[in-house]
Amino acid sequence: MSDSSPLRRTPLHSVHVEMGARMVPFAGWDMPVQYTGIVEEHKAVRQSVGVFDISHMGQFIVSGKGAEAFLNRVLTNNIAELQPGQGQYTLLLNERGGVIDDLIAYRTSEREFFLVVNASRIDADWAHLESQLTKDDDVMMANASDFTAGLAIQGPKAREVAAAVFGNAGSFPEHNTILVTMTDNGPMWLCGTGYTGEEGFEFFMPAETAADWLSKIVDAVKAAGGMPCGLGARDTLRLEMGYPLNGNDLFEDRTPLQAGLGFFVDLEKGDFTGRDALVAQKAAGLPDKLAAFRMTGTAPPPRPHYPVAYDGQIVGEVCSGTQSPSLSNGIGMAYLPLSASAIGTTLEIEIRGRRFPAEVVKKPFYRKA
Repeated sequence: MSDSSPLRRTPLHSVHVEMGARMVPFAGWDMPVQYTGIVEEHKAVRQSVGVFDISHMGQFIVSGKGAEAFLNRVLTNNIAELQPGQGQYTLLLNERGGVIDDLIAYRTSEREFFLVVNASRIDADWAHLESQLTKDDDVMMANASDFTAGLAIQGPKAREVAAAVFGNAGSFPEHNTILVTMTDNGPMWLCGTGYTGEEGFEFFMPAETAADWLSKIVDAVKAAGGMPCGLGARDTLRLEMGYPLNGNDLFEDRTPLQAGLGFFVDLEKGDFTGRDALVAQKAAGLPDKLAAFRMTGTAPPPRPHYPVAYDGQIVGEVCSGTQSPSLSNGIGMAYLPLSASAIGTTLEIEIRGRRFPAEVVKKPFYRKA
């Protein structure tokens, strides 16, 4: 999307404005970055519960007799291992093994799958999937992104919110599972996943029902001691867990092996797009890897594109970086040569012409006590 293109709006845009949200451009969308404040919203999710608008994310439905085989041919994880009602984190790669997108794939029945993809990659993902279809594939694809809205409810009191909104805690989806309910307006998907490191769920529903659902959920969230949250807190929460962000930490010219996501790549399941490149890279050795670092002294927060130095030489740049509300110091991730990526390695982050000390650490940055 070009800079001159108008920003898209989710079905909840007017509600955010009424609630006093500060709106900012994100992935071509006009989205709430905060309501009360990033630190307050971050701590609400860690300590109680928060609700996020994720309607900008994409939803694809892939179905048919050949759906499983097709998705196993284009995604890195082994989707054949999923039973109906289960989901998994996986990646969509190009032929060079570079990451087009990271996504969640759920199996909703023997022959149907529900994919949740990143907002900035909806068009690219759809085009890539279409390009991989052959005349022999017995597969149907539907892009439901324009007809759905989504909310993420995250935090230790997420179950309490689910019970208040849906009537009983028994409907709460366990981790990496999905519950599908048919309504008069269309299907609703309740997914046991999130992007914060806390217990919670993501809820996708017909767009025209979103405002009513948000009102009910915000009431339940506030009753549980939480608050509505924006993208600012979503970013600090995910970075504390070391979760990558497409476009910041994942790129089409770097592989999931370099990004530290090899656990979600099944090289033994058979051929898939990008596999040959990954096998070759694994045999040759990684040129660099995405390493986590933490500032070790008083310093301004590290930000994307700040230079990273090792042994006096610039060896990379910050991909994601922020001031951690939970840890009260700067954290970030950067692609570094293997010689500079071992845990305990001393680095320097160049911030406005000065270099500040940092240390390579193990992910996640934040662990519950």
